Amino acid sequence: MSRALMAAGVLSAGALLALPARAQSGAAIPVPATPVPDPAASAPFGQLVATDAPNGPAQLTANTVHSVLDGESVAVGEVELRRGGLVLTADQLRYLQPSQLAIAEGHVTLRNQGDRFTGTTAQLHLDSNAGTVAQPTYFFGRTQAGGQAARIDFDSPQRLHAYDASYSSCRPGDGQQPDWELRMDQLDLDFDQNEGLARGAVLHFLGVPILAAPVMSFPATAAAKSGLLAPTFNIDSRGGFEYGQPYYWRLAPNYDLTLGPVLSTRRDAALLGEFRYLGAHDSGRIAAHYLPFDRTIDHQRYSVQAEHYGDDGDGLRYELSYRDASDDRYWKDFSGMLSTPTPRLLSQAAGVAKQWALDRGDVTLYARAQGWRTLQDPDNPIVVPYERAPQLGLQLNLGLMQGIDFSLETEANRFVLADRTADDNRPEGNRGHLLAAVSRRFDNGWGWLTPKASLNYASYSLDQPMSNGRQHASRGIPTFSLDSGLRMARDVSWFGAGLTQTLEPRLHYVFTPYRDQSLLPEFDTAASDFNSMSIYQDNEFTGIDRVSDEHQVTVGATTRFLDDQSGIERLRFGAAQRFQFRDQRLTASGTPSTKRASDLLLFASGQLTPAWSMDTMLQYNSDIHSSERTILSTRYSPGPFQTIAGTYRYTRGSSEQFELGVQWPLYRGGGTGSSGRCQGTLYGVGRVNYSMKDQKVTDSVAGIEYDAGCWILRVVNSRQSTGQSEATQRWMIQLELVGLSSLGTNPLQVLKDNIPGYRLLRDEGAGLSPTSETP
Repeated sequence: MSRALMAAGVLSAGALLALPARAQSGAAIPVPATPVPDPAASAPFGQLVATDAPNGPAQLTANTVHSVLDGESVAVGEVELRRGGLVLTADQLRYLQPSQLAIAEGHVTLRNQGDRFTGTTAQLHLDSNAGTVAQPTYFFGRTQAGGQAARIDFDSPQRLHAYDASYSSCRPGDGQQPDWELRMDQLDLDFDQNEGLARGAVLHFLGVPILAAPVMSFPATAAAKSGLLAPTFNIDSRGGFEYGQPYYWRLAPNYDLTLGPVLSTRRDAALLGEFRYLGAHDSGRIAAHYLPFDRTIDHQRYSVQAEHYGDDGDGLRYELSYRDASDDRYWKDFSGMLSTPTPRLLSQAAGVAKQWALDRGDVTLYARAQGWRTLQDPDNPIVVPYERAPQLGLQLNLGLMQGIDFSLETEANRFVLADRTADDNRPEGNRGHLLAAVSRRFDNGWGWLTPKASLNYASYSLDQPMSNGRQHASRGIPTFSLDSGLRMARDVSWFGAGLTQTLEPRLHYVFTPYRDQSLLPEFDTAASDFNSMSIYQDNEFTGIDRVSDEHQVTVGATTRFLDDQSGIERLRFGAAQRFQFRDQRLTASGTPSTKRASDLLLFASGQLTPAWSMDTMLQYNSDIHSSERTILSTRYSPGPFQTIAGTYRYTRGSSEQFELGVQWPLYRGGGTGSSGRCQGTLYGVGRVNYSMKDQKVTDSVAGIEYDAGCWILRVVNSRQSTGQSEATQRWMIQLELVGLSSLGTNPLQVLKDNIPGYRLLRDEGAGLSPTSETP
């Protein structure tokens, strides 16, 4: 008997199509709809109400339908009950109109929004969508995981209970056990309250129970929920084995707290916590680590980190950054606690700025205080930077008539040294400065010309007298520069590919008279790095306190090859060199320069093929016919999770080192594992920094990642040099159960920070097709 098309007509709630009490072949009948609650939009588990038409009419189709008016309807053969996105199929279905109860038997399948429940029998109340499924196998589309149960009861579209249930994202073969599985006596899910509760839960991994809990609470949706988090493990060469058990409080939708103990085999019990908040205009975090007594040094240890950022939306911005540690050895003993690129130099700063828009520009008024907590090492001390207490300033940018731009910056600063060493005799004092510049840019597309005049004025009031006995000094230094360049292009062909080649010559002239600045302090000044950007700067220094005298011209050119179809810059070559018209008396080296030509700067970069990219820089000294500084780097990335990056750095008389970063598949399983599914892929990950001058490895990260599809194991070792002859090693081991949680210490941030081109194995944009099942 052929299956008929579904009837086009539908009835309102409470009405039923009048059918005679006899068999109908190939029938399709509308079943009355009743109002139901809206589903939770973020619920990842099964729901019985479709979001596209939750209150619409239901329709029943089957090969044969027997119906009695205001009584019972029986559908037999390829039965399908559909209501919006909810679909119930079975071999046979009885619909009791008075109670609006649908009873399905034989090959029962219930689908909704990517979730699927299959079982032997099912009951569903169409008025409330409450019901039950016997002996179900279930699959949740949003988590790409599921399991089996003796029975699932639905109290409402938002609440369900599973008995004698299991849960896993693995797909075992027939008669096989999944690689990991969470088994529970009872599972309760309440999506309205975001509450998940597993009673008598035991986690099995490769057939071995590894974690058990009489009651396990977890969020039922993607939203966060208060409760115990997965434990963390860490193996440290200084602290030994460490175990942490964090607890998460979701205090409100916009702020939370994570707090828990950390137990160490070598130290003692510590407390680790983090408070985060997010407001309409403010956000921030406070993190702290407290160890009341460290057995290794017989003293307490702690660290505090606080950050706050705010913006009122009307030009007012404010921020706070505070980091502190108990002792100078903290950065060595707890290298993973301080989230800063300079663990020996901890910033303590606060600032506020207000910007106003003008008709032709803007003006900004700001105030800031900058302090430092310096963690010194007697065997390897670092220079303590100046603190600003305070810093007050104003910036003005105006676009005047005829395309003339004007900028002004003025500041008042107080510079002090809080953590200076005994032999540090640098002066403290006050400085006020003014930077003003006026420029006019002419640009016709094929070329540009920008003349610019600027002034650097600074006034000093020092606490200690200078070598000439004075405590007050001031100076003003003008600068005139002229920047110009051309843009030329032509079409070329490279291995059959259409390219556009550009030629962009550039000439930069600057004149700055000499002013004696040898008696003045250097509060915030440093020499600029010599590269393709700084070679065209007006000043050889950064900061305010030093302005190099210059009468020179910089001549350079760049050529680029652009892919006509993709716009990718395939290659870039460039060269630049300075030419002095007179001796330069104030230089970064401290020695006057009589050379008429600077070192030649050569640079190249590009993406030669989709897999190969490179970036090089060479600073060539023509007097000694050798390189002063060289940087060569290349990366090979033929596909997702395949990258090899190498960098060679050389600075004459200073350092020579090589860095190699890798993420590469070592083994791809092609057979069938013990779980009945394809074996996974083993990746090697790591980075090594080797000093050729010292002939030793300075820092390294090495490990493996094994992706089995439904679980990922990461084992990573990190070695960080903390002195000439000492280093700290950390072992990070993490087991990620896809669709559930992660156990151990997360090494992903270490891998991302150290391996160029590293990609997460679960990166959705990487082209990976994880094992999944389409309902």
